[in-house]
Amino acid sequence: MTEQKIIVVVGATGQQGGGVARAILDDPEKRFAVRALTRRPDSDAAKALAAAGAEVVAADLDDEASVRAALDGAYGGFFVTAFWEYNSVEREQAHARALANGAAAAGLRHVIWSTLPDTREHIAPDDHRAPTLAGGYKVPHFDSKGEADAFFAEAGVPTTYLSTTFYFDSFIDYFPPSRDEDGVLALRLPMGEAKLPGIAAEDIGRTAFAIFARGPEEFAGQTVSISGENLTGEEYAAAFSRALGETVEYRPLSLDQVRAQPTPGSDDFANMFFFYAEHQDVFAGARDPEQVRKLHPQLQDFAGWLAAHRDAFTGGA
Repeated sequence: MTEQKIIVVVGATGQQGGGVARAILDDPEKRFAVRALTRRPDSDAAKALAAAGAEVVAADLDDEASVRAALDGAYGGFFVTAFWEYNSVEREQAHARALANGAAAAGLRHVIWSTLPDTREHIAPDDHRAPTLAGGYKVPHFDSKGEADAFFAEAGVPTTYLSTTFYFDSFIDYFPPSRDEDGVLALRLPMGEAKLPGIAAEDIGRTAFAIFARGPEEFAGQTVSISGENLTGEEYAAAFSRALGETVEYRPLSLDQVRAQPTPGSDDFANMFFFYAEHQDVFAGARDPEQVRKLHPQLQDFAGWLAAHRDAFTGGA
């Protein structure tokens, strides 16, 4: 029996990394083995991965030596960072450098780096509709990753750049339809009439698995921009109306309303939605679900995802 190639999965207890780990473990051909990196190998999520057949290894992206040790002997790696845990470009890029340097030292054959576009290539520095933030960034949690793409190229690591997008799952956690004062169930997004590409978080992992299965010969050096469906706010609201059996109106938020939110990163998020809406030609335009479906035929559109998650919006009713 051929020994399985080891894929090191960063963030294996989170949404993206968890999806990659499950896709690898679910593969009937068992082409790869999962080495799950976590800071907390004693957590319930880490124990569940171990029970499912993953090798769980303690590593901390703040400790480059632990990252290098965890990559030893592996074939490939799925690398994702957790910007919103610390809200720091400097720390995220330190993590990306540790991963790139570790992958180069370990001789990894294929890395998938979960990234996003550097919006500064499209938003003019003097476009004050999207104020400059964090010492020179427009959308820090995008630009930081886009800037870090170069770390992997500079390190000589065969890398596929998996450019992600808005999760459908964010409708559960952050943007669920809610009843306005007039009693109308409303969906509120700061998108105007523009299209917002979305994807099920689980499908990110399954697409990454398909890229690993096809190999670096086809995908090293390539950017794969993904989406499950590109819909306007009106179209998302119409899908909710059909799924919930009640009219859901789209009532757009303004960017000022987003900036006024008391949550950390509200300016970053406002600029992100500005980029989505004002530069949909480069963001939505780069994301063709039919191309993604060639890699991952079971890719969910929004209606399919919503049907599977309807209980999250109805309380099971």
